[in-house]
Amino acid sequence: MKKHIVLLPGDGIGPEVTQAAKKMLEAVAERYQHTFTFESQEIGGSAIDSQGTPLPEDTIEACKKADAIFLGAVGGPKWDHLPGHMRPEKGLLGIRKQMELFANLRPVKAFQQLLHASPLKPEVVAGSDLLIVRELTGGLYFGEPSERKNNGTQVVDTLAYQKHEIERIVEKAFESARVRRKHLTSVDKANVLESSRMWREIVEEKKHDYPEVTVEHMLVDAAAMKLVTNPTAFDVIVTENMFGDILSDEASVLTGSLGMLPSASIRTDGVGLYEPVHGSAPDIAGQDKANPLAAILSVAMMLKHSFQMEEEAEQVEKAVADVLAERFHTSDLSISNGVKVSGSVLAKKVVEQLSTSDTTENIMRCYV
Repeated sequence: MKKHIVLLPGDGIGPEVTQAAKKMLEAVAERYQHTFTFESQEIGGSAIDSQGTPLPEDTIEACKKADAIFLGAVGGPKWDHLPGHMRPEKGLLGIRKQMELFANLRPVKAFQQLLHASPLKPEVVAGSDLLIVRELTGGLYFGEPSERKNNGTQVVDTLAYQKHEIERIVEKAFESARVRRKHLTSVDKANVLESSRMWREIVEEKKHDYPEVTVEHMLVDAAAMKLVTNPTAFDVIVTENMFGDILSDEASVLTGSLGMLPSASIRTDGVGLYEPVHGSAPDIAGQDKANPLAAILSVAMMLKHSFQMEEEAEQVEKAVADVLAERFHTSDLSISNGVKVSGSVLAKKVVEQLSTSDTTENIMRCYV
């Protein structure tokens, strides 16, 4: 199978983790006799420095022709002085909008070797395995007007959704729940917001199409509390853009490190942008300290969601689990009696594990 992948290394540690992702994709291509071609483009702060914009037209056009996109990270204090429309993050928001990447998928799983690294008690986080489905191209972040008025003494941000925007993300969440544990939690603020009341109405309408899925509604403040007191109660969470942004970052602490969390932003035809959840971490950029595992797990999501390569995705996940079971880790992780290595060495070990493992053996997980 032949696929074309656009790489957007971005800023900070972005180029380092993008290189790890590329090496894993090359290893998958070699092992399974696929052909992956790559093209690099600029986004974020690096694009501002070289082209004066966080999202150049060449980047947009290249992404529109790609089968999938991998993003490293964007942003950093170097560009904090710029006006809002010129910030590196506008490049990420812009490519999501341009590509109609409306559904953000963030899986959160607890690894046995890392339970002690979570700020939660091991007995609370053990068994956590949830998926947050976040609407990505509407809501408060894209509402118009968004401005300061009356000589700067008043500010206005607008939260707006079209009914079809809510319907498609809710349908995606139901589809995800149907192939998992068949439980969907819809998170809103229906006691206050009209947009949330419409959201809840649509979930109620759509649930009749998925009778095998159990549905519960939860206010966002209650969901935030439950995530840190009883995370194993969740299977699939679906919510709007801002709530999803906040809750998915909160859920990231369950694993003990942002360096372990992948994500996917996809559209209806399966084309997607894949990125690790961690930021650009400019304080460690260029020091070979960046954890590559979230980037590699994002590759597994790409293989599964955009390329329908289920076995390949499982083997990438297994390679990560096996290397952790051997107690190799980067400095952001802490494993008892572990072996601390650089980011490039850890990435190399995972690639080697994929290349040498037996695909005929059962897929053994070290998830709990």
